[in-house]
Amino acid sequence: MIKLIPILSKSLICLFLVMFIHSCTHERELTSGKADYSSWNNYAGTKDGMRYSSDSTINKSNVQKLKVAWKYSTKDKDANGRSQNQCNPIVVDGILYGTSPKSKLFALNASSGEELWIFDPTSSVSKKNDQEPWFNVIRGVTYWESQNKKDKRIFYSSGSTTFCINAQTGKLVRSFGKEGKLDLSLDLDRDPNSFNPYIASTTPGIIYKELLILPMRVVETADAAPGHIRAYSVKTGKLQWIFHTIPHPGEFGYETWPDKEAYKTMGGANNWAGMTLDEKRGIVYVPTGSVSSDFYGGIRKGQNLFANSLIALNAQTGKYLWHYQIVHHDLWDRDLPANPNLLTLIKEGIEIDVVAQITKHGYIFIFDRETGKPIYEITERPVPQNALPGEEPWPTQPIPTLPEPFARQNFTEEDLNDLDPETYPTLLEKFKKVKYHTMFTPPNKEPSFIFPGFDGGGEWGGAAVDPDSQILYVNNSEMPWILTMIDVPKNTLNDHSFKGIGQVVYNKYCIACHGIDRKGNGPTFPSLIDIQKKYSKLEISALLNSGRNMMPSFSQLPDQEKEPLLAFILDTEEKEPAGDIKSKDIVPEIENSILDKIPFVMTGYNKFTDANGYPGIKPPWGSLNAINLNTGKLLWKVPLGEYPELKAKGIPVTGTENYGGPVVTKGGLIFIAATLDSKIRAFDKISGEIWWEHDLPVPGYATPALYQIEGKQYVVIACGGGKLGSKSGDQYIAFTLP
Repeated sequence: MIKLIPILSKSLICLFLVMFIHSCTHERELTSGKADYSSWNNYAGTKDGMRYSSDSTINKSNVQKLKVAWKYSTKDKDANGRSQNQCNPIVVDGILYGTSPKSKLFALNASSGEELWIFDPTSSVSKKNDQEPWFNVIRGVTYWESQNKKDKRIFYSSGSTTFCINAQTGKLVRSFGKEGKLDLSLDLDRDPNSFNPYIASTTPGIIYKELLILPMRVVETADAAPGHIRAYSVKTGKLQWIFHTIPHPGEFGYETWPDKEAYKTMGGANNWAGMTLDEKRGIVYVPTGSVSSDFYGGIRKGQNLFANSLIALNAQTGKYLWHYQIVHHDLWDRDLPANPNLLTLIKEGIEIDVVAQITKHGYIFIFDRETGKPIYEITERPVPQNALPGEEPWPTQPIPTLPEPFARQNFTEEDLNDLDPETYPTLLEKFKKVKYHTMFTPPNKEPSFIFPGFDGGGEWGGAAVDPDSQILYVNNSEMPWILTMIDVPKNTLNDHSFKGIGQVVYNKYCIACHGIDRKGNGPTFPSLIDIQKKYSKLEISALLNSGRNMMPSFSQLPDQEKEPLLAFILDTEEKEPAGDIKSKDIVPEIENSILDKIPFVMTGYNKFTDANGYPGIKPPWGSLNAINLNTGKLLWKVPLGEYPELKAKGIPVTGTENYGGPVVTKGGLIFIAATLDSKIRAFDKISGEIWWEHDLPVPGYATPALYQIEGKQYVVIACGGGKLGSKSGDQYIAFTLP
């Protein structure tokens, strides 16, 4: 094994000491009514988000004997490599519940992988506007049962619809909501015509008593829906409470907005990463993303509460308890990327119940669960102010003194990837063209580095925590990105051609991802050049309605905008199509939007890579990290993933970009897939040494689930691929001991 940070002897001694002192912690938790870590019946294992298994059946002495127990295929991957599956399945009463690339929900015998039933959401979705939940990311499902255990339900979301399914039969529970469904675009306390109706719940909700509390994803443009937090009755689907993340008049935080009408126009500040619940205290912890739009905040001056915040709410009522804003007036897409972890720290011999939140920029913020008081000092540091016209960056940003960051915080010339001497000069020249290298430099027309990158640092896979030692384990990607802003392109519409008007629509909705020239940026944001050679107009129209992976649905676009957009994308020549839609009637419509108040747009999500496509920074490009939360010290960092072609050249293991999270066990192991090289691995949780690895058919960009059936412990991973240019898959693979 190759370690990139050596383990200090003092740290190792302290670690063994901590493990010894707290060896009985788990038993105390079980008897005190805290989480039962022997099961996996919730997203991230338990409602406290720990990603921990107390089952030690599989351990360091036998993990190398792990074999495939079963495989299950949903048979609905996209042959073109565009589908994904990021599901962390749950297991209840011996039944595994998971989802497929095409948003199907299924139930399996968890010991054999035998399919018990499958629910296809397309069978119950209206075909209006051809909306179909196709290729939308789903990271898990939520289970609820009545006290008498006769009523058992699975809640899961596809697009803007949350379904209530009978856990035993796989049929809709039609007494819930409207014929078994909720429409998440409703009940947002806003005029539905005032925002983009695209809403999806990619991460599962959380149950408190008889309440279902739901997260949601929204678009990241200025017309986004408000990201309010809502709770529904698990029995009826009726809305029970709503917390306005963009405060309304009379609510705490409203006075922090200079624009007193912001609650009527601003969107985002949503929880897309999931929540964590302190069931005993009745507190739900909600991490939020930024207010839209992402990279220009001239129309949303101020701190932007409650964006980029960890919010503590009364789970029964939705009442505000406390918050901490981790990024002020976000201009860098620094959403809080994962649900936090709840644990008990030992400080000066005193136990303190805390909530720990990882971030995209590689920090861990830790707070007292009840008061929100930081456990370690957080300082407000001055940050650059050289901003675009109309922008007002916040003068400081909070930086925790401890724990130590798990991602590098600086990117200098000395950090450039020098593995290939032939490509290094070109990389150096490219580096020198980027003017700003400091974190929190406001976006500008001159390029700046975003490092840690847009995808972290930490990401939606989250962190795992060992409650015995209070050690947090988190994986990390280390890819620099380049952010450059330009004026929103203007169009000459004198001829009122459909193509010309279509370019206006394209500039509003598409340019940030697919670029000014429509050439895209890597596999995540593909080129649209000559797209007519791959897809028909009907197929592209359907794709605009449904969305796919990172691309949201644009079903809200009226024909007056969609038809010109299709003409521009498909490069058609007609100035007027057949029918009643006329160009002269479209121009006023498309120029009357909040999007027209945004004068600048980014040129795309551009990774900083060398000529070979590898990250432009020295390895590790992906790592697994261990941090002792009692001391705040980083214990070790090891590379996560490898490139076989580099390994063959004798280059030490580099790590790869990674998506999906870890699970830590009482058996001394950390299980994680997540890497580009299509492997699942088991690491020693004390040293970071690899003890076991197994090939997967495609990368497992998901978090494993660990569970026990009749004395046998299983590890299961969804193999969906589809990110980073990898092939798509539709298998779940479970491992166990012979």
